Amino acid sequence: MEDFDREIKVLVVGDGGVGKTSMIRRFCKGMFTDEYKKTIGVDFMEKPLFVDKLGEEVRFMLWDTAGQEEFNSITRVYYRGAGAAVIAFATNDRASFDAVASWKDKIEAECGEVAIALVQNKVDLVHQSAMTAEEVEGLARKLGCKLYRTCVKEDINVTEVFVYLAELHDKKMNSGRLGMPPQRPVAFSGASLQGSSPGAGSSPSAQQQADGQEGDGVQQPQQQVLRQVQSPTPQAEAKTVELRPNKERGKKKKGVGAKMSQC
Repeated sequence: MEDFDREIKVLVVGDGGVGKTSMIRRFCKGMFTDEYKKTIGVDFMEKPLFVDKLGEEVRFMLWDTAGQEEFNSITRVYYRGAGAAVIAFATNDRASFDAVASWKDKIEAECGEVAIALVQNKVDLVHQSAMTAEEVEGLARKLGCKLYRTCVKEDINVTEVFVYLAELHDKKMNSGRLGMPPQRPVAFSGASLQGSSPGAGSSPSAQQQADGQEGDGVQQPQQQVLRQVQSPTPQAEAKTVELRPNKERGKKKKGVGAKMSQC
């Protein structure tokens, strides 16, 4: 039997149909299918991955929860003991975006403070977007969560989400915050949240990215490269992560830049 230095129970929550199961399958098995099957109750998968910054192998125990309200009493039983969570919504589903805050409340009610990443999935449907980029970034800042824009279909930013969760889980565990009552992000004025003053935590390089001058080597013709915003509190890392292809996938398959016009 293999020994792992660390195991992390990760909840993947969000409304039905946002791509939670597809994200887990992509991460664990490298597979994707367009066929949608509603998750009944909960499903479980696991994936071992070496996390460079931690210098050790981590076993991710991923709990895929049903997003429909009728399964709420069942799925919340499985929240307990989680150390991290993905809150997902779909680019073309306004209701799933509006429900994000309530999903965060449910997690914290059962688990206390855990590592959380906010994921905007299906960015290949940006032409059908039901919310603006400003709304999404504003919600991430309000909740104190790091925002990832993902395309499970093209395997963009999927692995990065879970690596980030492992790193944040480690920080919270070492600081003694894991499982404690959550600390709410400090409220700032609208001007400060937008990074219009030096105190908002905006760096020159981040501002250049916001202006579309830099972009991690990936062109995004349909989408503005977005500003990274530092958190007003240590535990709230409200940053936006640009679209990036999976590193292994990028080595095997050239022409990723061409696909970015669709995703």
